[in-house]
Amino acid sequence: MLKKLIGTRQFYKNIIVLTIPILIQNGITNFVNMLDNLMVGQVGQTEMIGVSVANQLIFVYNLSIFGAVSGAGIFGAQFFGNNDQKGLRDSFRFKIIFCTLLTVGVIALFYFCGPSLIEMYLRGEGTQEAAQASLDAGYAYLKIMLIGLIPSTLAQCWSSTLRETGQTLPPMFAGVSAVIVNLILNYILIFGHFGAPVMGVNGAAFATVISRFVEMLIVSGWTFAERKKNIFIVGAFRSLKVPMSLVRKIAVKGVPLMVNEALWSAGVAFVNRCYSTKGLEVVAANNIAQTFLNVFSVAFLSVGVAIGIILGQLLGAGKEKEAKDSSLKLIAFSVFISVIVAIMFAISSFIIPNFYNVDESVKQLATKMMIICAVAIPLDAVANACYFTLRSGGEAMITIIFDCGFAWVVSAATAFVLTSFTSLPILPVFAICQGLNFLKDIIGIYFVKKGKWIKRIVG
Repeated sequence: MLKKLIGTRQFYKNIIVLTIPILIQNGITNFVNMLDNLMVGQVGQTEMIGVSVANQLIFVYNLSIFGAVSGAGIFGAQFFGNNDQKGLRDSFRFKIIFCTLLTVGVIALFYFCGPSLIEMYLRGEGTQEAAQASLDAGYAYLKIMLIGLIPSTLAQCWSSTLRETGQTLPPMFAGVSAVIVNLILNYILIFGHFGAPVMGVNGAAFATVISRFVEMLIVSGWTFAERKKNIFIVGAFRSLKVPMSLVRKIAVKGVPLMVNEALWSAGVAFVNRCYSTKGLEVVAANNIAQTFLNVFSVAFLSVGVAIGIILGQLLGAGKEKEAKDSSLKLIAFSVFISVIVAIMFAISSFIIPNFYNVDESVKQLATKMMIICAVAIPLDAVANACYFTLRSGGEAMITIIFDCGFAWVVSAATAFVLTSFTSLPILPVFAICQGLNFLKDIIGIYFVKKGKWIKRIVG
């Protein structure tokens, strides 16, 4: 059993070399998002609630784009493993076209329907004046954020393709540069330093938008500058034609994964909406807990991304046996990392909420929610590792059942029933919903061991 779960020193060296740049980029991004959240939290509780709700909507969009680039990326990783630069170039083109069209549609949806979508999260206990103030702040923030969706999408298309070729450092550098710009501008624009006007939550939005343009320009500029390393970019925009044979393959394998990400993130947003019916204080406390959970979870989430790349390249190279042998070792490594993360997160739960300008009751509730999240972190790590393992072979239907199917049929349904038809307070409801990932882990391990995901999907 130990031989199945523990790899060689070289095995872990390969994982760490691939994971660390992803970890640094995502870690700094989430760290700055945390600081952004803290700065907005200093403006006031109602403003923080509005921004957190607006970010719930952007979260669904971001995961949809992630699903789109990941769906095409399954083919990109295997094309690269098979040394097929034309196939890699075509998968890159597909990302650019599809994600841009999707983003335009989302911008229109959020612009015209934003107030109604935000209001759905503001119907719990609390004064009408506080809810209206949160709605106004959230929609003002959202409208500005829409400007940055196109550059953010293009940056993801470039970065994901570079990672599929094993080049994780350039996306990391672009991401780090962007978040540094974001942090500096947050400080200047939110509070009005260095002669700038005090812009509050609008300043936070403008800072984020500018940082998205910075990231896009760096990652695309580096790709073009290093054409010898990035052969796929040569001639990539001479035509936007993508072979219909590849479009059909991505439609069968990739688009369902995009739909899965969209539905999964919508399921998470729905669960948070169910929590919000317990009151505006719950919205604020959950925002604090989830913001810092995102920062700490970067470690095992980055391992998950690496799992998808490693197994995808092995499958593309025809090394099915090695991919199967590596899968359980990678999952076990992710769990090991998550235990360390959980301990650190639990300790920090007694410190972090005190940095917010919110009511004492919100701080206490946030601490308790963070402790519950800490206990559930290893469960999240197993589910995340299983997801990327199943996805590496393009097993779309199993991935959808495992991920968004579980999110809606189990998690969302449980949250809805508990908040609508019982008088349970928020903490038992929150604990039950967090603990449901234990069932998801059992399902995921079953599918991984069954091995239907072990397949080569490129020629």
